[in-house]
Amino acid sequence: MKVKEILEQVQNQKISVEKAQQLLEQPLDYATIDFDREKRTGISEVIYGEGKTARQIAGIIQNMLDHDCKTILATRISQEKRAYLDPLFPDFEYDELARTFFYHHNNIPHNIGKIAVVCAGTSDLPVAREAYITAKFLGNETILISDVGVAGIHRLFNRLDDIREASVVVVVAGMEGALASVVGGLTDKPVIACPTSVGYGANLDGLATLLAMLNSCASGIAVVNIDNGFGAGYMAHSINNLKGKKT
Repeated sequence: MKVKEILEQVQNQKISVEKAQQLLEQPLDYATIDFDREKRTGISEVIYGEGKTARQIAGIIQNMLDHDCKTILATRISQEKRAYLDPLFPDFEYDELARTFFYHHNNIPHNIGKIAVVCAGTSDLPVAREAYITAKFLGNETILISDVGVAGIHRLFNRLDDIREASVVVVVAGMEGALASVVGGLTDKPVIACPTSVGYGANLDGLATLLAMLNSCASGIAVVNIDNGFGAGYMAHSINNLKGKKT
């Protein structure tokens, strides 16, 4: 039941104030949703889907909708969970690569600047897509530049104009993670490096990439955790948001 419906029932004396309070408070025994987060931070709570059952995710989404949340993003949603959620929430979109399930009543970019997500290789695309969709979902003009890793560095040079036009650059790479340093040396914009777990044995599931990015000799690079495309996209939004809103 939506908040407006509950208040109308109180007004029409169909339910008591005590009953309305009970309905308005958290009805879920497995989740406590932070409905004031958007007022504090400008962004509503995001659902991390990994480790939650499809039924739990559906309950959280429905509870957010009942509280008039206009933007809802769930990350790490598997195909199996998507199959359960789709019939319940037909207005939501699902991105297979990024494993995101989201709804936005107005998906027009409202921040002034642009975010570029630069992806080293096709194998890094799931993490890059998560960063891209997160940044776009949060109201930013966002472009995805894929498969421009250092093994064929000429491909990167062909997209330098697009990268330099951006206000913030997210670089997603696995293996030795060199792309972040290269991009950091070619742009005057802040670079957010996102290591992935893509690579052979000595990559250590992304640990080698993480350490390489942390030790980058290029200035102006910040690093998020391994495979954390959401965190990279969110941070890029936070920086881009400083430029202000479109009028």
